[in-house]
Amino acid sequence: MKRVILVPLLLAGMLASVADAATPVRKTRRTSSVRKRRAVKRTPPVDPTLGDNVDGDDLVVRRAAVSALGSVNGSVVVVDPTTGRILTIVNQKLAWKSGYIPCSTIKLVTSVAALTEHVIQPETTVAITRRLRFNLTTALAKSNNQYFARLGNELGFERVTHYAQMLGLGEKAALNLPEEQAGTIASEPPKVGGVGLMTSFGEGFSVTPLELAALVSAIANNGTLFYLQYPRTQTEIEEFTPKIKRTLDLAAEGIPDIRLGMRAAVDFGTARRIGYDPDDPILGKTGTCTDYRASSHMGWFGSFNDVNQHQLVVVVMLTGDHRVSGPVAAGVAGNIYRSLAGQSYFAANTNRPLVPDANGAGFDSAR
Repeated sequence: MKRVILVPLLLAGMLASVADAATPVRKTRRTSSVRKRRAVKRTPPVDPTLGDNVDGDDLVVRRAAVSALGSVNGSVVVVDPTTGRILTIVNQKLAWKSGYIPCSTIKLVTSVAALTEHVIQPETTVAITRRLRFNLTTALAKSNNQYFARLGNELGFERVTHYAQMLGLGEKAALNLPEEQAGTIASEPPKVGGVGLMTSFGEGFSVTPLELAALVSAIANNGTLFYLQYPRTQTEIEEFTPKIKRTLDLAAEGIPDIRLGMRAAVDFGTARRIGYDPDDPILGKTGTCTDYRASSHMGWFGSFNDVNQHQLVVVVMLTGDHRVSGPVAAGVAGNIYRSLAGQSYFAANTNRPLVPDANGAGFDSAR
């Protein structure tokens, strides 16, 4: 009987020991997971306007841009594509740096090169999978990497860099803006990925928001690359004269075909977060990737609105953690366009000479 009684007692003791031993493990795992959650650091809010000089800015445009950008570390550049005049730069220090990887916005350069060199026609379809084929419009809308990598491999390094230079990359975009630094163009194809990685992700390039604004302006105005100019006083504004850097030698139908793809990006592609409004149509190209040189995620959006009066180019560049993306940048631009539309900024019957604001900082658009 004693043996029978001892067995259950021993078993009970063993189970208790196992339970006691297991308990700390569960606590350790729980503590570890909590620590992991606490270890995830969110990008702190910033003031992107800190240090900006707003003399000469169109303050209606600037207020809309500042409000839309909020406390995200990024830059907004707004340009008149018909003249090259800079209307505002939010976060000027960031905009004037030597640039970041352009991500998928480089596909605009690839498109220009492929159309002008007759590598493709607009209706040419490229097999993406066994059952899926894209033409230029859908490839731009969906920002398809395989499509543009294939175009890049067919174009080759020399032609890709030639068109990048023609479109203003690798050189200062602005005239008489000493703070501006130029971006760079790769001197050779990437060792991993080759030219296809250049023409789909922008590997090997560094591009500034000003360079992208000048490039998008040339698409918006059908082929004229203006020097960007940033007048700072009322006298400079009144005496402002557009200055052409070069007239682009492109295929006759190249730019209209690219515009179709940029419109499709907003209608049903990667930029649909911008919020489509048929009364104020917007065309744009997103870019999302990681710039390992800067240890930052990137979100780009280069855009313009298709209106007859007061047309604008709006470029948004965001840097930060994994929450940064091209679609998020498109959302920022969309808020800028909507804010200005709500103030009748694009109305055909408005004339907007600039007058000094009450504080003498910048210029308000006269109503």
